[in-house]
Amino acid sequence: MAITTHDTETDIQDRAILVTLVTDKIKRTGIDPELSLQELVQLAETAGVEVLDVLRQNKETPDSKWFIGKGKVEELRMAADGLGANTAIFDQELSGAQVRNLEESLDLKIIDRTQLILDIFAGRAKTREGIIQVELAQLSYLLPRLSGQGKNLSRLGGGIGTRGPGESKLETDRRHIRGRITELKRQLDEVVKTRELHRERRRKAGAVQVALVGYTNAGKSTLLKQLTDADVYIENQLFATLDPTSRVLQLTGGKEVVLTDTVGFIQNLPHDLVASFRATLEEVNEANLVLHVVDASSPMRVEQMEIVQTILQDLGAASKPQIVLFNKIDLCEPEQLEMLPTGTGFLKISAFNPEDLTRIIEIISDELAGDTLNFRIPGDRGDISSLLYRVGEVLETTYDENDVIYNVRLNKEDYDKWGYMLADFVDQP
Repeated sequence: MAITTHDTETDIQDRAILVTLVTDKIKRTGIDPELSLQELVQLAETAGVEVLDVLRQNKETPDSKWFIGKGKVEELRMAADGLGANTAIFDQELSGAQVRNLEESLDLKIIDRTQLILDIFAGRAKTREGIIQVELAQLSYLLPRLSGQGKNLSRLGGGIGTRGPGESKLETDRRHIRGRITELKRQLDEVVKTRELHRERRRKAGAVQVALVGYTNAGKSTLLKQLTDADVYIENQLFATLDPTSRVLQLTGGKEVVLTDTVGFIQNLPHDLVASFRATLEEVNEANLVLHVVDASSPMRVEQMEIVQTILQDLGAASKPQIVLFNKIDLCEPEQLEMLPTGTGFLKISAFNPEDLTRIIEIISDELAGDTLNFRIPGDRGDISSLLYRVGEVLETTYDENDVIYNVRLNKEDYDKWGYMLADFVDQP
């Protein structure tokens, strides 16, 4: 469902007017609608849309037929004619009927915030799993709105089949989309099973996992690259990367952990997208530690942090040990830096400062470290010795006849996880 349309001879870029409706309900939330609109501009530019103008409307509640009201629709039509716009992008989600009414009245392509985000995800998806997830989210969003698509329906390309005998075009579209959704869910179930097998292997191997989470464009991928020399795509734009990337990170003392970069979050992240990407997002649940990366320079920093915490709670990962990394401090004004929280669990950093990278590694090491225990391991139990090196930090080794005594720093979570294998080898003083 690409926002940019294609002619037979040349590409036609979308030239759009952005539209936002500020209702009494939005005002009561305390969130500045102008900041949401700024984010919509970023989303549109990320999708390759030329933004021509912005239209604002204040109403107590949305108009059920026209969303922004008939008078404002006429104002939008005149602005589009004057500027040569071919698209209108709404900052809120529209119903199928509203899309149909607006299209018929304006003769413009009508896009809402959800469709725009789905389009960006479609352009970013590279792996089989990502492509399946995005298409499933797109079709799940489209199905209940099918009667209101009009011009937009053609943007699905080959997602819809041909008309069957005796069926209306709409009935045919619905039948084929439902069939495609069923097939995509089957394919995604297979991918989920494969992902779970990989998780199980990591559990059995005792891999310690650290997850990078945060609002989109907070700098997670940059941080992964700087910490691990990972070859990952980095761009100063929303949703630059979709598929989770994992790399080995060496901590102080030689212990290695798996550092995973996850998809960025955003306000009003489409429900269908969250549902489709749940298997990917649930990588966070496997983490021993969560690094919440925040763009410290963003005027929406507090709201963005709240959105990330809400999504973590929905995923069941809100109780995970967490460190907040206030990134991009090199872009902050002095007064912005003074407003950032300090103390345990917070760190002000720039992903491009080597000293800050060292501090991150140290704080991860300290957070994952735990109590020191002695383990007496028989010489023929190399499997237990290897496990100790994987899940803990071996501080000292001594030898006593046929046994090896390891002094290991091990955190409580890892001991709880592996205690059934290690308990019999604890060397009591």
